[in-house]
Amino acid sequence: MSISSSLNAGVAGLAANATKLATISDNIANSNTYGYKRAEADFSSYVLTNNSNSGTYSAGGVSASTTRLISEQGGLVSTSNATDVAVSGNGFVPVTTEADLNNTQGDQPLMMTTTGSFYTDDAGILKTESGLVLLGWAADADGTIATYARDTATDLKPVVINDNQTAGDPTTKINLAVNVPAEDADDAYTLAVEYYGNLGTSESLGVTFTNEPADNTWTMTITDSAAGHTTIGEYTIVFDDTRASGGTLLSVTPTVNNPAGALYDDVTGTLSLEVAGGPLDLNIGALGDTNGLTQLSDNFAQTSITKDGSPVGNLTSIEIDDSGFITATYDTGFTRTIYQIPLVDVSNPNGLSSLGNQTYQVSPDSGSFFLWDAGDGPTGTIEGYARESSTTDVAAELTDLIQTQRAYSSNAKVIQTVDEMLQETTNIKR
Repeated sequence: MSISSSLNAGVAGLAANATKLATISDNIANSNTYGYKRAEADFSSYVLTNNSNSGTYSAGGVSASTTRLISEQGGLVSTSNATDVAVSGNGFVPVTTEADLNNTQGDQPLMMTTTGSFYTDDAGILKTESGLVLLGWAADADGTIATYARDTATDLKPVVINDNQTAGDPTTKINLAVNVPAEDADDAYTLAVEYYGNLGTSESLGVTFTNEPADNTWTMTITDSAAGHTTIGEYTIVFDDTRASGGTLLSVTPTVNNPAGALYDDVTGTLSLEVAGGPLDLNIGALGDTNGLTQLSDNFAQTSITKDGSPVGNLTSIEIDDSGFITATYDTGFTRTIYQIPLVDVSNPNGLSSLGNQTYQVSPDSGSFFLWDAGDGPTGTIEGYARESSTTDVAAELTDLIQTQRAYSSNAKVIQTVDEMLQETTNIKR
């Protein structure tokens, strides 16, 4: 009968509004929770088939379904911690739990979040206070990131930052600018050029310029301290004495004592030497270049010596850039990429399974994941020194709270009214 359906509809209304009240309560409670995504309750009506000519109507009631709006993004808040991260735009940072990290049975499950405050533990692992471990691709020793599969998390590793770690940067290129005398020259001039070996040791190239009888001609001999000061290159150098290019290099050729020595590239001005630790490019200037070897005036002078590389240094700081690269800086001024943090993208973010600590996992509704370089494809960027604030709008939630309270009270009044009507029906017998 219609009066019974009214009672059922009132009860359904109480249950639906209670569900909405629960989402509002959760949203308000997490209004200051970093990375929280607000929940929303949607109502759907139940419609019972009624004969329009029967003169009766049966109320179907209402049901509530909840959705977490994961695709919404809160505002970014700046912090003072370099390893506080937040995603600006689409995408999620890959993480796993500390417990799963210690599980030796299979791979750790892939979880994702949009923000986190990560600090190193006693083992150097970057993790949050709640035990979320940051995942990334480890860089090779030279700072390059290998090519990894983007549809699997197998190659993702916990990010480990050892505060006491050291690193060296071998020298691979030296720019040498020296002036040899044009007049009153001595028989020979020698200088030492420091470079850093593969183990961070300080080595040197011995460069000797010997004046030859032929006009404007010198012999340049190069030795390597790391190889017992053996000769690794010997060249006959002729300088130009014309008005247009006087004092600059005219030709550089290996001597008969150095038939297998590195050839001179007259375009780049480079000698590709082979020192004890590997190849090293020595730039002495191109032909006609005034910034390399010159023969001017009557003074021998080292006009400019620059090189890359650095000695062994201690880690001083790390930073995460927009592309997700974690860069370590050492007290020698050397910087090197040590990890890359990709961004996880799914077709339907709102279909992800919600877990604790503002983390999510792939579900059938979300679709499969893909790992993007931050800033590429549909993904946003990774912001260091930042946290994502809650998406809760307290004012809007309080407005919904008032409406929900009124709706709940109205449904309770319907039940009370139906109860009174049923009581009147019972009283007919009396």
